[in-house]
Amino acid sequence: MRVLHTSDWHLGRPLFGQKRYEEFSAFLDWLARTLQEKEVDVLVVPGDIFDSGTPSNRAQRLYYDFLRQVYLSPCRHVVITAGNHDSPSMLGASREILQVLDIHVVGNLPEDPADEVKVLRDAQGKVALIVCAVPFLRDADMRLVEEGESSGDKESKMQEAIRRHYAQVLEEAAALRDRLAPDVPLLCMGHLFTAGGQTVDGDGVRDLYVGSLAHVPASIFPPCIDYLALGHLHVPQRVGGMEHMRYSGSPLPMGFGEASQPKSVCLVDFSGRSARVELLPVPEFQKLERVSGSMSEILSRLAALRDSDSSAWLEVVYTGDDLEGSLRRQVETAVAGSGLRVLKIRNARLPDSQPRLDDTGRNLEELGETEVFSRCLAARKIEGAQADLLMRLYGEILTAMHETDSNAE
Repeated sequence: MRVLHTSDWHLGRPLFGQKRYEEFSAFLDWLARTLQEKEVDVLVVPGDIFDSGTPSNRAQRLYYDFLRQVYLSPCRHVVITAGNHDSPSMLGASREILQVLDIHVVGNLPEDPADEVKVLRDAQGKVALIVCAVPFLRDADMRLVEEGESSGDKESKMQEAIRRHYAQVLEEAAALRDRLAPDVPLLCMGHLFTAGGQTVDGDGVRDLYVGSLAHVPASIFPPCIDYLALGHLHVPQRVGGMEHMRYSGSPLPMGFGEASQPKSVCLVDFSGRSARVELLPVPEFQKLERVSGSMSEILSRLAALRDSDSSAWLEVVYTGDDLEGSLRRQVETAVAGSGLRVLKIRNARLPDSQPRLDDTGRNLEELGETEVFSRCLAARKIEGAQADLLMRLYGEILTAMHETDSNAE
């Protein structure tokens, strides 16, 4: 059994206003070819398919066109779960139709944990893999908020609720495996932040639970798991140093802080219940680079990029000691007539140019539309059914706006 693990596509995510549909399309085409060339049996995608709960029509077309390609390939099964950026209802709307094509989607948290357990069969109809498809566990799904709770109480309760849910799902899966095929591997999917997980500046990874970091320890995952496929963190990494517990990372850099980070997907080969993992490098579809330093250092680097006929997208950060009043003019002159595109210029010597940060140190320019509105509701203490209604109406407005943008493109 051969499995490919990828996550955090964030289809539709712009970069400082620049649309990136060509990159997303190129990645999905590459992924479809890789599934065929590597003779992959199962594709698992643990969350953040889209960057927004109200993705544009163009982002949705990319998603469904890719699933069509996979259906026509030798890959027999696809398992997709919702992440914190995804709308569970939107992602799950086509669940029944896709199920017929052996594409298994879990958006909303099912009432019965057994519904998160998927039995995948090979070409001969034999059980070949059991998958625990756990979506992002939302705060409202896991516990009741109690008045007067401290932040520490909330975090402890959330961690315990997450641990308990995984234990229930895995207990169902392990019992099912014992009945059907004791020697087949068990793969568990999740979208969360494990304690000690690595992030990078500008990767767009947001706190999962309002008012709580809720970083869960790797110890919540029991030893019955033969491979743990996680999403949410954009840096490819092991969990707790374990070879068979992985974040695949995002396939595209979500910001200039990720520009120099190698991107990959995880190819997992099972021999019995033993997993061997190989990282497959993802090609660079659009070069990104952060150019920083003194004025002379910046101009020197821009000249080198220009001489190499680079078509990179750039963030320019001036960190020199002198006040530089003509930074933008000099940068624009340096790249004029070239294939270089400067998306952001920042003069670190000027206080007004410092990135606006929230109380967690995140750049406010990286916040998505839905997150900004969600924070407005939280700041005004609007919760429960009223908040759900307002979020739904706001989503409908965003959908209409995205449809207009998509038609214009």
